[in-house]
Amino acid sequence: MRLSFLEPLYRQSGPFASVYADTSRDSAVADPDAAVELRRRHLRDALTAEGADQDSLAAAAGAVGSDEDIPGQHGQAVFTAHGRLALLDELPVPPAHDRTHFGSLPHTMPLAVQHAPAIPYVAVHVHYGGRHSTCAAGTVRFEAEAGVWPLTRVTPGHRLYEEIPVSDWLNAAAVLGRELEGHGRHINAETVVVAGDVWARGILVRRLPALLRERVVTVEGAGESSPGRALLEHRLDNLFGGRMAEHDRALLGAFLAQRARDGAAGEGLSATVSALQRGQAKAVFLNNHPESPLRLWAGPEPRQLALTAQELRSYGVQDVHRERADAVLARALVGTRAELVVVPEQRLRLCDGVGVLLRYAEAPSNA
Repeated sequence: MRLSFLEPLYRQSGPFASVYADTSRDSAVADPDAAVELRRRHLRDALTAEGADQDSLAAAAGAVGSDEDIPGQHGQAVFTAHGRLALLDELPVPPAHDRTHFGSLPHTMPLAVQHAPAIPYVAVHVHYGGRHSTCAAGTVRFEAEAGVWPLTRVTPGHRLYEEIPVSDWLNAAAVLGRELEGHGRHINAETVVVAGDVWARGILVRRLPALLRERVVTVEGAGESSPGRALLEHRLDNLFGGRMAEHDRALLGAFLAQRARDGAAGEGLSATVSALQRGQAKAVFLNNHPESPLRLWAGPEPRQLALTAQELRSYGVQDVHRERADAVLARALVGTRAELVVVPEQRLRLCDGVGVLLRYAEAPSNA
């Protein structure tokens, strides 16, 4: 997963105020707006304790809770710099607890992790409640949506909707299949999730172009969809929970193969930092540890990171500061255009929670 969506943020200079907040308004709380206001005050107090300036406090407070139109459980990530809103993004899942950070770098790793596993997919629901025959009366209701999971929880994709006379369903299914193929190609969909009436969906699946048909997964149950939420949201949650995207699995496979050969892969914070310093990292693998105590030293540029201040100064970098390791790594990933792969710890436990796949293997020394 590339973190190009963070590039505009890193083109700005710090210090940055970073805020993660649960801004859900449909909870069991009697007055959700009052609950959001209480969170806003607590977050402002936390930033004040961390030394944030008044302009940054005002900008962050003004953005928190500005997503009243988004239904369901969700959160917000807010970043400000010099009293201005620098980046605002919606979180598909509310943070486990609200958090703040004020420092020279934005604390973006929790946001990046919420973009994972970034699975491109097409969801389809067909509904028909009559007799299973193309001679029958009535209509087949067709809904489809292409998106990237889990972001579509809070930013649904373009929705297709058609009502087709049952007598036309055979021909219409082929036409709709070609339309779905275009949307699937556009996002390089790896899965086509189809739900609804068994008879109607069977006709649709058989008429899908081969590219999509071989990627079909059928799921049972109704295709309920709340306004402003992903089509088949709960079915997708069950299907994609704990899963990695195909692209990420391929990168992880390459990492494991290289590590077994003692080749272009490394594990641990030291190896990862070294690769990012040289711009040699193709992908960084992360076990998500949001409360990790690990720290790194950083300079003004993305590739200026090190385990110690002395190491950075030995490279001629004088303006150095100590930061959260994940904040420093995130900036380096964006600055060197390396990919981030979030790896569930039960799948692979990494030393220090990180590993790196190199763009190329270094030639062995002849010394």
